Amino acid sequence: MTPLLMSIIINNYNYEHFLREAIESALDQTYPHTEVVVVDDGSTDGSRGIIADYGERIIPVLKENGGQASAFNAGFLASRGEVICFLDADDTLLSTAVENVVDLFLAAEAGQGNVVKVHWPLWEVDGHGNRTGQTQPREVLQEGDLRELVARRGPGNYVSPPTTGNAWHRGFLERVLPVPEKDFRICADMYLFELAPLYGAIKRIATPQACYRRHGQNAYASYAFDEKLKRDLWNYDRCCDALNKHCLNLGVDVDPDAWKRDSWLRRIHLSMREVMELAPPADDFILVDQGEWGASGSIAGRHAIPFLERDGQYWGPPPDDETAIRELERLRQAGASHLVFAWPAFWWLDHYVGFHRHLRATYRCARENDRLVAFDLRASGRMG
Repeated sequence: MTPLLMSIIINNYNYEHFLREAIESALDQTYPHTEVVVVDDGSTDGSRGIIADYGERIIPVLKENGGQASAFNAGFLASRGEVICFLDADDTLLSTAVENVVDLFLAAEAGQGNVVKVHWPLWEVDGHGNRTGQTQPREVLQEGDLRELVARRGPGNYVSPPTTGNAWHRGFLERVLPVPEKDFRICADMYLFELAPLYGAIKRIATPQACYRRHGQNAYASYAFDEKLKRDLWNYDRCCDALNKHCLNLGVDVDPDAWKRDSWLRRIHLSMREVMELAPPADDFILVDQGEWGASGSIAGRHAIPFLERDGQYWGPPPDDETAIRELERLRQAGASHLVFAWPAFWWLDHYVGFHRHLRATYRCARENDRLVAFDLRASGRMG
């Protein structure tokens, strides 16, 4: 029996400081039937010199800058593997990653299964490669047949790791590539995440198989929250269009208008518009969202403070009502003008009875709907 060939496709743009480590991790796999394709997307730094150093050990693809989707497409055309892993050039694979991935695909084939994707969490590391103790994503990854879920609720409704945490069956990629290059210049992995459940099952490796690097040059991670939200909404609409198109081709009945109307991103967008109406520019406001919105720092000229917070970072829910009240009053005295509960944290209002009672008795409830509950902290005394 001919062994499965695995292709690791590294997409690189101006990451010379990390590229060699990514290539070495791809070449250092314990599974021997692996080819490494390195796509340089028009880098202007020293990346191409590093690529040249590896000679015939890798397959180089040197192209003009066109974005991540174009790098995926070019790398796939140069590859031969039956299983494909796209590796971001600032990330690395653990040495056993490919071996573990191939085992799952082989087991699926032996069981007559149609697996299109295997995914796994990633260790989060800093710019020097030191683990932070966190994983990406933090949530437990799903697996199995997710077709009905995605068709009913649309994009963004199952947990998927970033680019480096996925391996794809070539047959699936042949059905959905090329990635639309104009629509997915960045976040091209989203296009693949959302379409995969339509074409087969997803398998999960529970333990991290790669490292996800957080550093100052991360393009997406460096955006402010409001810029990220704007880009995410644009990408979400593109994913809706792509998913709808493929559902129609497969005869799957869907309602893309409902996807957009009910989406998590739309709810955040509407909520933030309301917060901006409440909190004047340059104000600090306290946001209780359990860190799920990804909102911190400057937002449209306002400053969002997580709650509870330590050194500006979300620190988790308070242990008791007294702690919540004490921390609220500390932040109010420091200048916070509003306290906003986002819907992921509505349970606080039931759980922290004393804290909730304090808020209702002391501050005006300025907004209350199915997305947020906001209190005006600028004047004490219940005002309705």
